[in-house]
Amino acid sequence: MRRGTRYGALLGPLLASGATPDLVTRAARGLGLPERGRYAVVVLGTPVPDAVVAEGPDVDGARWWWGSAEASPGSAEAREGGREVAVVLLGPAGAARAAARLRELGAGPGGVSPVVGSLAELGAARRLASTALLTCAPGSREIVRLDERLPAALLVSRPELSTRLLAEVFGPLLTLVPAERSLLVETLEAWLECGGSVGRAAGRLGCHRNTVFNRLRRLERLTARSLSRPRELVDLVLALEVLRLSSAPP
Repeated sequence: MRRGTRYGALLGPLLASGATPDLVTRAARGLGLPERGRYAVVVLGTPVPDAVVAEGPDVDGARWWWGSAEASPGSAEAREGGREVAVVLLGPAGAARAAARLRELGAGPGGVSPVVGSLAELGAARRLASTALLTCAPGSREIVRLDERLPAALLVSRPELSTRLLAEVFGPLLTLVPAERSLLVETLEAWLECGGSVGRAAGRLGCHRNTVFNRLRRLERLTARSLSRPRELVDLVLALEVLRLSSAPP
């Protein structure tokens, strides 16, 4: 179902705000949904492809309802404009399969909420799905589940602190010329993706291991943080995540 009258009158209000018991009951009866069940909410940042909107359950048995939830005047949703929103009554494979289906059909970027246990929780799930969407890198087409992006979700939930973190940790790094900055950032990313192995990172980057060592040591000097100290490494990883989410190139 896509933006039908029943959707707007019954399911839309559940997504936009808290749900009273009588509203939950009316929505369940009107749409043929169980009041309690395994639900997830999807929020897309671009128009939903026609192939994604299909009648009936998908191969996993999940049932989908698409539309744009009503936004309260003055809310973040109202300021951003309508988002494509889906409520999914999940099949046995759960939210991971729902996210995979969206990727297969070319949707995205999009955020998928954690699983909730009732229609009454759809409003909270919609807010969490919107937060998951914010963790997608600018210009990407990725579909992400909130549970896979919790650190990033914390960062996007407090943008003023994220900006402060980036300036505090990467301030000197950001003053470098773009090519030099990108080289150090790319090296740090490769080192992290290779589990802290300098040799593997060198192989991925196509350079000598001493080159990787030297770049990492320079990064440590610029940020005044050591990759060998866990608390300081956390600072670097979180700042790198803020940089990834920034609209500016590294």
